[in-house]
Parts: sequence; C-alpha cells; structure tokens
Amino acid sequence: MKQRRSRLEVHLDVLYTIRNGVKKPTRIMYGANLSWKPLQRVLGSLIHQDLVMEIEPVDPKDKRTSVCYDLTQKGENVLSYFNKARALLELEAAPRIAY
Repeated sequence: MKQRRSRLEVHLDVLYTIRNGVKKPTRIMYGANLSWKPLQRVLGSLIHQDLVMEIEPVDPKDKRTSVCYDLTQKGENVLSYFNKARALLELEAAPRIAY
C-alpha cells in the first residue's frame, strides 16, 4: 500500500502541475490529484508565500473561471532547488523491515 503524500509533496505537485502549463484551477486539481477544498488551501498558501500568482484568464469571454494561476520566479527557484536536491540524493524506496 502506498503511503500518503506529505504536505511538502502536495505543494510540490501543485507547483509542478502549474509549471507544466496547467493554469485553470480545476485542471490543477486533477493534475495534482487533489480534491477542491485541499487545493484551495494549498493555492492560498502558495500565493501567501509568493510562489504562485493569480492572473487573468486567457479568454475573458469564458465565464467558467474567473482566475488562473502562474508560477512566480520564486516558485521556479523552489522547483529548481528541489530538483537539484532530488538528483543529489538519488532517492529510492526504502525496503520494509519485517519484524
């Protein structure tokens, strides 16, 4: 059985999803595999930390969404640092110890 994601992993998943070009909140929700309320809390946290910014929708005539999201330079830097750390650590799944 797979372990639950930590808060850090959830925040990073949202940042990676936005970095990959997903801007609309519902699409971010699906891409990061979250439900709506946790996504709203994560986005609020990321905006508060200046990692993500709200932008106007690409098509102003589209009334389905009133806001879209994009990474700030600080958000790009955070993802870059985590990619470097992951490459240095070369993380693998730890074997389970049977008692």
